[in-house]
Amino acid sequence: MRAFREAVEKLDLDAAEALLAPDVVFTSPVVFKPYAGKAITAAILRAVSEVFQDFRYVREINDVNGRDHALVFTARVGDREINGCDFIHLDENGLIDEFTVMVRPLSGAQALAAAMGEQFERIAEEARGARSV
Repeated sequence: MRAFREAVEKLDLDAAEALLAPDVVFTSPVVFKPYAGKAITAAILRAVSEVFQDFRYVREINDVNGRDHALVFTARVGDREINGCDFIHLDENGLIDEFTVMVRPLSGAQALAAAMGEQFERIAEEARGARSV
């Protein structure tokens, strides 16, 4: 998923959002219930871009059919190092309809959960605003 990777690496979050299907489902590494919809997923991506430091993709794995992708990354949240993977599935139109993130180690996931928890109200407000536009 070269286009998404490049958008994220350039912090072009509008371009990343344009690659999301309207009914995308985002599964967080730290919250049990998935988030459904483009507005909330885009808001989460924007918040993560502020929470992660030194973020970089280090590997990309693609299936032969071109609809499933894994983007392996490293980042920091505060003083915690994180290794993670974005699992991305594309719909028949080439848009991201499933987006699952996994991270390790536990201490990094806990730091991420705390940092994103501090952003949650802003994320929800941004998602609500996007739906009303």
